Amino acid sequence: MTDIRRRPGDGTGGLRTGTTTFEALREQAVTLRREGLSRRQIRDRLHVHNNDILNRLLEGEPAPEWTKRPHAKDDLRAKARELRLQGLTYDQIQVELGCSKSSISLWVRDLPKPASQRTPAEQARLASRKRWEHENGVREEQRTRVKESSRTGIGELTDRELFVAGVTLYWAEGAKDKSYDRREKVHFINSDPGVIQVFLAWLDLIGVERERIRYRVVIHESADVRAAEEYWADLVGAEGAQLAKTTLKKHNPKTTRKNTGENYRGCLSLYVSQSADIYRRIEGAWCGIVGAVDSTAKA
Repeated sequence: MTDIRRRPGDGTGGLRTGTTTFEALREQAVTLRREGLSRRQIRDRLHVHNNDILNRLLEGEPAPEWTKRPHAKDDLRAKARELRLQGLTYDQIQVELGCSKSSISLWVRDLPKPASQRTPAEQARLASRKRWEHENGVREEQRTRVKESSRTGIGELTDRELFVAGVTLYWAEGAKDKSYDRREKVHFINSDPGVIQVFLAWLDLIGVERERIRYRVVIHESADVRAAEEYWADLVGAEGAQLAKTTLKKHNPKTTRKNTGENYRGCLSLYVSQSADIYRRIEGAWCGIVGAVDSTAKA
């Protein structure tokens, strides 16, 4: 091993070796460096294990390209600094570039902090919204749990239960006879597919053949009429003449409606032919339900 010792008082920093001068050793080190060797390779080749001495031997000599560590994030760093100078926050830069906030912090920490872009009122609303986002998540979980518990709690319906449910549905949503306007016929309309299915099951229960039922879609003219017709026809199994010409509601541009979008399918009307007797049975059964409730309340 080359023995390198310090000798103060000379112009080379006081370095001599047992058999090799500093200048000769530096010449060897520079030659190896220019041949493309790394610091580790030069150290092992010359048996120089003191980093301070190795630094002196290689002073002024650039490292070969292959030893330089690639900077894969240089482009991201430059872009992060550009966005910071535009006034973006760490969160906004993270969304834009997809890198961690810790990296962003290192890259832009020498740049001035952007001025707040929100008023105190806006900041308060933002904080309130963040709190409610968490609260709403908890409430939605509670809603889902309660609904699922209630759904499974129903179990199978008896014929009597379905009959009462159907009568109640009709009296809430169906057309009714008036003393001044006789309408003893079954005409039912609703926008909820579940309500339509329950009422059809009720008609099956009381023996109404599906061939006696006519359907009509009622929908705003601005909606996707064709898609709505296909949806309702598929739901109830309507074929051919069973689905009458759709009734279109005129669109009022001054009215702000919420029932829009691809899930808006309008309403479905059901008409049962020769249904005066069925209507009378519905009205009589409804009166019976009301009377039973009244008797229970008085008991």
